[in-house]
Amino acid sequence: MAEDSQRQADARRRHELAAQAAQAEAQAAQQQLDVFVARLRELGASPEPLQATLLNGSRVKTDRKGWYLNKAHTLAVAPDGSYYQLVTAGSALARFTGVKVQPSPPTLVIGRGGRDGETGDLADFLARALDGFTRP
Repeated sequence: MAEDSQRQADARRRHELAAQAAQAEAQAAQQQLDVFVARLRELGASPEPLQATLLNGSRVKTDRKGWYLNKAHTLAVAPDGSYYQLVTAGSALARFTGVKVQPSPPTLVIGRGGRDGETGDLADFLARALDGFTRP
């Protein structure tokens, strides 16, 4: 029984360490997003109404405005620096009513562990998006 309680304590500690690492990563990513938003404001870039992609592939309106971070328009940042992953579940009515999206904790690596879609460092996504806003 003592071995089980030690395993539980070890598992709890690993979970705590993972949560702390995720929180530290989110804070570092948030700093990058805040700099990105400030730069867009300096450039006079206006946020646009955001759309989300439903799991069936349909595009629907959301209740948010912001700037897309990738070509697929599945990641965005709002004027307040909130980070949105714009792939969501939705009913058939979502085509007409839209969806409400909630901010997600940002990460330093987009698509970590994914095999399809766009993956890479958040800094690279922000640089490409900024480049798109600064082109004539």
